[in-house]
Amino acid sequence: MRRLLTTEVFDPARPHRCSPRVAVRPEPFGALVYHFGTRKLSFLKTPELVEVVSGLESHPDVHAALDAAGVEEGQRPAYLRALAGLAANGTIEERS
Repeated sequence: MRRLLTTEVFDPARPHRCSPRVAVRPEPFGALVYHFGTRKLSFLKTPELVEVVSGLESHPDVHAALDAAGVEEGQRPAYLRALAGLAANGTIEERS
């Protein structure tokens, strides 16, 4: 399997949004996420992560979205890793 190399790095200090090519379906455990471009199904494993992803567009940066969702300081590294993965697979994207 060949991987594409990219120079883009997830920067939580920048504004992001959920990709318009993505559908999010809330579930009791979190949400199912389907990307219409890649046809991949992903899972958001907590309701808080769903709230962060859904709220990205209404906040100036990822840190503000984490604050608004009430993500505790000790959980932030795990959430930032999850969001970096979502950025890498195109679920979320930087906005201008």
